Amino acid sequence: MLEDSGPCDGPDDQDPLLHKLQSLWAKKDTEKLREEIRLVFATLEDPLTWVLNVLENHSDWKGKGNCLAYRIVQGLQVWLKEHPTGQLSGLQLKKLQARVFPVFAQCHGNLLDPLFSIFQLHAADRHYLLGQIGHLYYKNKFKEAVTLSIKLNLQPDLDVEKMCVPLLLQDKANLAEAYVEGYPDLQQQLLQVLDSWCEPGFQIRHIARRYPDLPNIRPEKVNLRMVNKLVFRFLDKYNLDPALCPNAINQRHLGTLKYLLYKRFVEKTMTEENWTDHIQTTVQDNPWLQEQLVHQLVRYCDLATAATWALRYDLPAESLPPRVAHEMEMLKHQEREEAPERGPPACGRRNPESYYQLPIPREDVLFLSTREEVLKCQAEVLQPGQVVGLDMEWQPSFSALRGTSRVSVVQVAIRGRVFLLDMLQLLKQEGAEAEAAALSGFFRALFTDAAVTKLGYGMSGDLHSLAATCVAFKDVVKQLCGVLDLLTIHQQLPKSSGEARKGCRSVDAFQLEEGASGARLPERGLSLMVQDVLGKPLDKTEQLSNWERRPLREEQILYAASDAYCLLEIYAKLHEDPTAFSLDSDFMATLLKETGSGNKAKKVPNQPVTPPKRKEKPAPCLEEALRSLDAVPVRDFHVVCDNMLQGLGRYLRCLGVDVRMLENGDDHRKAAEIARQERRVILTSGLPYQTLQSQVGEGRCFLVKCSEKAKDQASQVLKHFNVQVTLADVFSRCQACNGDQYLKISKEKMRQLMKLRGHLPDGNATDELSEDPGPSTEAETFELGSQRPLYSPNCQWMEESSLDPESALLPNGTPLKLEAIPIGVLAKKDLAYFYCCGQCGKVFWEGSHFRRLVSQFKEVLDLSEDSRSFYERD
Repeated sequence: MLEDSGPCDGPDDQDPLLHKLQSLWAKKDTEKLREEIRLVFATLEDPLTWVLNVLENHSDWKGKGNCLAYRIVQGLQVWLKEHPTGQLSGLQLKKLQARVFPVFAQCHGNLLDPLFSIFQLHAADRHYLLGQIGHLYYKNKFKEAVTLSIKLNLQPDLDVEKMCVPLLLQDKANLAEAYVEGYPDLQQQLLQVLDSWCEPGFQIRHIARRYPDLPNIRPEKVNLRMVNKLVFRFLDKYNLDPALCPNAINQRHLGTLKYLLYKRFVEKTMTEENWTDHIQTTVQDNPWLQEQLVHQLVRYCDLATAATWALRYDLPAESLPPRVAHEMEMLKHQEREEAPERGPPACGRRNPESYYQLPIPREDVLFLSTREEVLKCQAEVLQPGQVVGLDMEWQPSFSALRGTSRVSVVQVAIRGRVFLLDMLQLLKQEGAEAEAAALSGFFRALFTDAAVTKLGYGMSGDLHSLAATCVAFKDVVKQLCGVLDLLTIHQQLPKSSGEARKGCRSVDAFQLEEGASGARLPERGLSLMVQDVLGKPLDKTEQLSNWERRPLREEQILYAASDAYCLLEIYAKLHEDPTAFSLDSDFMATLLKETGSGNKAKKVPNQPVTPPKRKEKPAPCLEEALRSLDAVPVRDFHVVCDNMLQGLGRYLRCLGVDVRMLENGDDHRKAAEIARQERRVILTSGLPYQTLQSQVGEGRCFLVKCSEKAKDQASQVLKHFNVQVTLADVFSRCQACNGDQYLKISKEKMRQLMKLRGHLPDGNATDELSEDPGPSTEAETFELGSQRPLYSPNCQWMEESSLDPESALLPNGTPLKLEAIPIGVLAKKDLAYFYCCGQCGKVFWEGSHFRRLVSQFKEVLDLSEDSRSFYERD
């Protein structure tokens, strides 16, 4: 505060008017201060010059919102409205504008607008303003130059690359984004700059060398992943043309190619036809991607296959590995030019006898594409006591450019028959509204009929895609009744050991298939449950096929029918002898009773389910889960964040969520290991989602929009999982290490520790310090003042005696990070305590970040009326 400042050089040090205002400010007498400011301006001949002198000779207002300087400027603005003749013009105003610009460049947001108005900077000469921006830029004050450019609307007259590149190197992408807000041309230019950084072989250090004096430069943060994420966020936010960023699109498609190669040659879970179809769709006529495909094929299979694809695309030999070029010549010499049409050789034939086979005749699988056929299906399905297996298929998405998946086929299985609803044909443009109404009526009748038991496996994902397929379906999926998700039962079955169960033949997870070239990977998801219960796994090679192509191939039809019909057989097998699967004898009776309860419940998004111990009664049906899990306390919500979402992870920790985060060098598959071992939900984005979801099951992996900011991603996750966050949860975990134990240390005790460890000068020097350090990365509020809502953090408290006062070591041997505490913090009059993380030793104290965070997440925080009204104040 101004009254606590030390001696200042300048004419205002002995200004009696200023000292009087300082005295009233110290007494916090707001009304008298406001009136005295009015009287001061009435007595001054030149109020604008006087205020400018105050700002030039005192620096305590820099970076602060509520201070005496702000009250004075605010008072001047009011006074000028009442006395318009006091406003200056002409040469005198221009002189003051020249003086105010350095002050203006350092202002906090609260001072920015009043000064802008008082000194009429909107009317200043544009060339002069551009010159001042250039002056700031060449003094390496890039943030200030950009902030003022935005305020003065100077962006069209400045070079977007020149202004934004330093910000990106300083990891200030949000400010660069604000710079181009409202200017489509600049958005396109910035997008093209970012795309140039995605070019193969690009090195960010070459750009960083242009700014040797750039402070806080962080080139290690500007990696291909971060740049690619920014590009796609811009594409999504500003609805820009993807043709503007060919390099980023190529990198995304390259990731898709690697994923498809892994699925085909490592997992062996795609047929040759499906794989070839996706490869051709991804590569198309892009020469660079064609070459990358050949290079990747060399890593996964033989040279002949790589050469075959090179011949298919007629690639020049000089662009290929020498061995592939030699193989191409051999193929040509042997007159095998037609071989490319056959595609790559198969990786091994699957033996149908090794997999679950649809037990009903093919003629009982009906493909429905008209409203009349659906109505006949409805009459047959909606019979009292009916058990129905449900599943859905949609076009697989390997790129962030695609939106939410839209369902292509809905499978409805009853005993002895399977209906396949052709959603593409039923919802075609002609007569779409009538068809949508008919389908909506069918689904509503099915989902709300308590007399019909609906079976699914990981149904929340299917229902989410169904709701995204047509607006008419959104309300339907919220009215669930009599739904049984077999995933919750599968999580309670003992893990398969390869030994035979009663009545079913076991299949070794690593059994070699007849004619295969290698071992089969372990089964997962529904395929594993079918293997555990029925003895043979599902053949999932058609799962990632093209479900939007018509007509469907026979293999696709049989796969879709099997996916739904196997649910009926699993249900019947468990009902027949639950003890064979280590379930209680009355387990299925309990399921049937709860499934037919008839109570409706609103849909809750994917919710991690912690299964009870074996032999205990579980909460088996989705309907029951929907009723009992309306809101999840934040301390019961545990996640693991992929290394692409570390910003999201830090925000969630701020809100009390237990977050494990992968390091930059960790493989994505580590997230699946952590999720399985610690019962966590995986948060990921981009291509890893497909693989991770298949490893942990439906509802345990969530796809985060990479185009969103970390703050918005956090809100999206909390809303999706219906997580309840209270005021006491905010900052109840350490952002750095995820610890939830804190040690509370008084200010005097902290002063002694810092002095003892040499982090504080001897004597009473700190008593004379008065500079409020303002917001800090280390300063996060734990307790609020008496006039603010009462706050009690929801964390574990350690005894103060657990800290060694001489070494400042915690019980685990970690030292407190005393060196990170600015000395000026100890002089804050309203600061009583410091809070130290009991795990990593990071120190927190009361600051302004708490209120900002609460304000940002008001929509997802469970606040009392008093707290809400307080945090909604301007």
